[in-house]
Amino acid sequence: MKVKICGLSRPSDIAAVNQYRPDYAGFIINFPKSHRSCTPEQVQALHAQLSPDIPAVGVTVNQPLDTVASLLEQGIIDIAQLHGQEDDAYIQALQARTGKPIWKAFRIRSTDDLDAARASSADMILLDNGYGTGETFDWTLVRNIGRPFILAGGLREENIQDAAAMQPDAMDISSGAETNRVKDPEKIRALINIIRSI
Repeated sequence: MKVKICGLSRPSDIAAVNQYRPDYAGFIINFPKSHRSCTPEQVQALHAQLSPDIPAVGVTVNQPLDTVASLLEQGIIDIAQLHGQEDDAYIQALQARTGKPIWKAFRIRSTDDLDAARASSADMILLDNGYGTGETFDWTLVRNIGRPFILAGGLREENIQDAAAMQPDAMDISSGAETNRVKDPEKIRALINIIRSI
């Protein structure tokens, strides 16, 4: 099972992921509501320090298509993760223009939300509680989704085993890897070890 550590924002965060080796490193770009938000320039500098075999995932919310495409084309990020109201036409245009993987996050509240996620053109779907809330949703909804997915929202040491029972392709962890709202290398290490052992 793969692991993404999201919301990286400091050189020390990059040092931790380079040491403990998650499958993906996530950066929140131009989203001031998040204390983890970075500018493209900051992400570019952090990406330069990131081990080249760990893909950089850029999380954006309702950004113009040209903006996200430019992030991919310039190599600032390797994968775009869309967290707004971006529709399938947007996703397909971004795929066609860049040839890069496009992920789409879905806030899961009902089976209707799950149907929308299942039908998405995105290369990977991410199922979340509400984009950065640090809380879980009703995971039993995802048991029969029928396509690979990333599970996000409120993942931490004490619920990783329960989350794994939903058989996600990957787990996306942000607040669960933090102490006092900053990334904690020891929590990153512990979480990755737990997931790798499942």
